[in-house]
Amino acid sequence: MSATTAQVTDQLPDSTVDAVVIGGGAAGLSGALMLARSRRSVVVIDSGTPRNAPAAGVHGLLGLDGTPPAELLHKGTEEVRRYGGLVVAGQVVSAAPATASAEGDPRFTVTLADGRTLRARRLLVATGLRDELPDIPGLAEHWGHGVVHCPYCHGWEVRDEPIGVLAAGPASVHHALLFRQLTDDLVYFTRGTGLDRDTRARFAARDIRVVDTPVTAIDAAEDGTIAGVRLADTQVVARRVLAVATRMQARTDGLDELKLPVRELPGGMGRHFATGTAGTTEVPGVWVAGNATDLTAQVGASAAAGALAGAHINADLATADTHAALNGTLLGA
Repeated sequence: MSATTAQVTDQLPDSTVDAVVIGGGAAGLSGALMLARSRRSVVVIDSGTPRNAPAAGVHGLLGLDGTPPAELLHKGTEEVRRYGGLVVAGQVVSAAPATASAEGDPRFTVTLADGRTLRARRLLVATGLRDELPDIPGLAEHWGHGVVHCPYCHGWEVRDEPIGVLAAGPASVHHALLFRQLTDDLVYFTRGTGLDRDTRARFAARDIRVVDTPVTAIDAAEDGTIAGVRLADTQVVARRVLAVATRMQARTDGLDELKLPVRELPGGMGRHFATGTAGTTEVPGVWVAGNATDLTAQVGASAAAGALAGAHINADLATADTHAALNGTLLGA
């Protein structure tokens, strides 16, 4: 989230709101926008730690390609506020089911790190994910710049550079083939992962050099960029860009009491919330959208998922409102 957004924070309402959105990224803001435009009371709680903060621009987003992440989130925040939605800076430490209404409509209590609380009828979890990098000295400092993970998010910007792929598991093989489309100078560092004869043949056919010697560190150039990959035999393989398939972990802080089901991806790729159509979960009243459930979704896909979840939440609320009104009419008859 941008510095401007972090400084301008709305006040928490005292009354129960229709929906609380946990996470103010593309998915969360899009869901909140759909709800606010449907005249729902909605509060977005955002910790201000977006995954794409180190990136210079958001890419592959039609009409907004190259927009700085902070600028995109600032615009999204202002759009939500334009329709009466609230955006509050804070860290959720607890989101828990509360006593349902007399009609059985779900209720939740959300608690922030500073002790403030609010109640909601529905929750949209859009907390995103954390990238876990290999524990290689010198690697983390270049994350989001010389160290990249997505050929669609960053590929054009690193085209024709000497690129190294740091293997992290089975997914890294496909990763290498995608980055080979972007450069003729690609080196694959196996880092102890298995590479069968067939894969080595395919790499050779595409002029991808394979290095089996263990990697010990990433060397930096005098200007602070990447100079190369240092190996256990002291050799340094000159590289300007490194691609790594990170282990992606959905952010689950403060959400344990919801007991949302989670699922592990094959090959150690990551862990995400398990969801159904439009982000529905096994917990009535709770939806999940964006990278918290779809680890590989880019900004556009996350925004679309958030908007769809927001629309479904509004529809669910409309059904609940009608049920309550009907019960009220019958009780008064």
